[in-house]
Amino acid sequence: MKIILNNPTKAIFKRELKNYFHTPIGYVFLIIFLFAQGYITFEPGKGSFFLLRQADLRPFFFTIPWMFILFVPAISMRLWAEERRSGTIELLLTLPVSVIDAVLGKFLAAWIFLIISLLLTFPMIITVFYLGSPDLVVIILGYIGASLVAGVMLSIGCFFSSLSKNQVISFIFTSVFSYFMLMAGSPPVLEFLSSFLPTFFVELIENLSIMNHYESMQLGVLRLSDLLFFVFMILGWLLATFLMLQEKKTE
Repeated sequence: MKIILNNPTKAIFKRELKNYFHTPIGYVFLIIFLFAQGYITFEPGKGSFFLLRQADLRPFFFTIPWMFILFVPAISMRLWAEERRSGTIELLLTLPVSVIDAVLGKFLAAWIFLIISLLLTFPMIITVFYLGSPDLVVIILGYIGASLVAGVMLSIGCFFSSLSKNQVISFIFTSVFSYFMLMAGSPPVLEFLSSFLPTFFVELIENLSIMNHYESMQLGVLRLSDLLFFVFMILGWLLATFLMLQEKKTE
């Protein structure tokens, strides 16, 4: 971090990351997230770990994007909405800190917190290695893919959090839009869209599907096109957040 972050960004990053661990909210989030993900992965239902009778983390990596639909907006909704509600956003933006520093600092702190949450699921890795001989490369790429999915949803949440003082509104819009981006490449959605949209737009929407780019990493395949998709999506939503906050700053 010392190499890529300047001093204002680093200061905001450190402050925000400490806040997650200096308040009960961060620990409550971690406990609920780990319990829910562990239960869904190992619960005795269709497609569960034990019914598949195979020592790998496919159930975990399959369900994690759907878990993020609820948990990522819960983290992102307060990033800017709380600042706007309390009026501290005006103070923050009048300090010798640029808007881009504030956006990057807050985003990176929240993203690191989510990545820490993912890494705390390491007992699942120990479990599958104890029960069998899974492919470590597939597991590593699965975690990288899950981290990138979290980053995209978090950047979406940053944008919607900057639009409103109401955290509930930010949560709802982030959840709904993230769900749409997951489902965009599914056959039922594409079939429905193809009934009234030109083929070009249907293919464009399909290419914007998070799941289409995440699934290859689940299978242990790392493609440059998938990495570029996640990078550009994150940067694009952060740019939209910056422009929104910059406009409010000049008002």
